[in-house]
Amino acid sequence: MTRRRLVSLILGLALPVLAPAGSASAAEVKVLCSNGIKAVIEAIVPTFERATGHKLVVTYGLAAGLKRKIDAGEPFDVAILTPQFLDEAIKGGKISAASRTQIARTGLAIAIRSGAPKTDISTTDAFKRALLNARSIVYAGEGASGVAFTALAERLGITQDLKAKSKVTATGEEVSASVVRGESEFGVLPVSEILPVKGLEVMAPFPADLQTYVLMVAGSGTSAKQGAGANELITFLRSPSALPAIKKMGMER
Repeated sequence: MTRRRLVSLILGLALPVLAPAGSASAAEVKVLCSNGIKAVIEAIVPTFERATGHKLVVTYGLAAGLKRKIDAGEPFDVAILTPQFLDEAIKGGKISAASRTQIARTGLAIAIRSGAPKTDISTTDAFKRALLNARSIVYAGEGASGVAFTALAERLGITQDLKAKSKVTATGEEVSASVVRGESEFGVLPVSEILPVKGLEVMAPFPADLQTYVLMVAGSGTSAKQGAGANELITFLRSPSALPAIKKMGMER
């Protein structure tokens, strides 16, 4: 065998190994994702797709609403929800317990329209006073931030005081829009849902002794058609490659 033929044979054998992970192994991975980590997922999609050859098809929404979709039988490969709803899905046999993985968490904050005056909420007393003096407050009733805020207002004894000035929306996007349009002075949202929105800014996080963290947890569906792709996505979200996007959106491990 000539040297030229030998080199050609070696290169021919190597080609399948060097081929990008896009052909036979590529999969369309269906993801149900909470809005709390939406900006992170949107940021990492191109990197993940280039690295694996898979395509992510993502449905975003409130964790509570996505859990209802799961219960109704909507097909999915990966779900990224708050612990309560993901654990309920595990108990219901919809998500594999072994795949349960904590991805990141984010604290709650008061959102204001960009450029609006900022009020001190660094202590419990200052936080309570700011809410009582606010012209209007908006939060998502079923969102993790809205549920936590409702419980906090009850704990501070100001539920009735805030009732007349509070607006309850269905989604975090509606909270953001209300503040950006100037319809509401304060919006209650996770930091990760404030930073990506044009026209919105973080006035300040909740004070440390009142802070609640929204945790994002991922799991693969027990009926996932793309189980391998689902596991690759979960692994990727825990890898150093995803960390810059997580930090940029105000989240932490």
